[in-house]
Parts: sequence; C-alpha cells; structure tokens
Amino acid sequence: MKKLLVESAKCIGCGACELVCSKAWNKSEDRDKSAIRISAGEGGGYIISVCDQCGICKNMCSIMALETDKTGVVRLNKKSCIGCLICVAECVRGYMRYHDDLPTPFKCVACGLCAKQCPSGALKVVVTDD
Repeated sequence: MKKLLVESAKCIGCGACELVCSKAWNKSEDRDKSAIRISAGEGGGYIISVCDQCGICKNMCSIMALETDKTGVVRLNKKSCIGCLICVAECVRGYMRYHDDLPTPFKCVACGLCAKQCPSGALKVVVTDD
C-alpha cells in the first residue's frame, strides 16, 4: 500500500505542501483546496492532516465513484461522482474534503508532490505491505 508518512514533529508550518497540492490538483493557490492541511497544535508545533487511505469513504459511496487502485490508494472517479458529499460526511477523520468552488470532493492520492516540496522532511511517500 502506498501512503503518505507524516512526521508532525518535523513540520515548520510553512504551508508549502498545501500550496503545491492545491496548484497541482485544483489549479489554485488556495490552501482550502489542498488535500493536505497544516494546523497549529496545542502547546506549539503543527498537526499535519492527510488521508491515510482507510477506505471508509469508498465503502459509503452508493454509486461506487471511489475505487482503490493497485497501490492501495483510494481515488475518486470524477466522471462518476454525483456530488452528494456522503463520502465527505462519512470521513470521520475529515480527510475527504470539499470546496464550494469545485464540482466534486477531493482527497490525498499520495502523489508525493507535497513531500518533494517539504523543506523539513516532515512528509514522505512510503510503500508498505498492508
């Protein structure tokens, strides 16, 4: 399984990961359109929030617009998606995201662009045997 490994303790809160994600996948420099989110942690530091590919969203999609690819990444078929947002509501961790400017929800697909952009090494793509 391919996923994004997060080391929040290394995060410096620069937001480079959010910007590269938003630009690459949603053609925007709006951090709210990024599949990865950085927030301030209690008592200092930062929290990195990104999909762990658990598949709950996929199991809730009544039209099966979410599929697991051969690497274990859950992907949205934008042509099939009807925009009902059940996947967003059912993602208990808040990793499936939606923005009013976009026609369909979105999530991390472990592409690794954020990891390449991260100056502190807080992110990296890993392949596991899960």
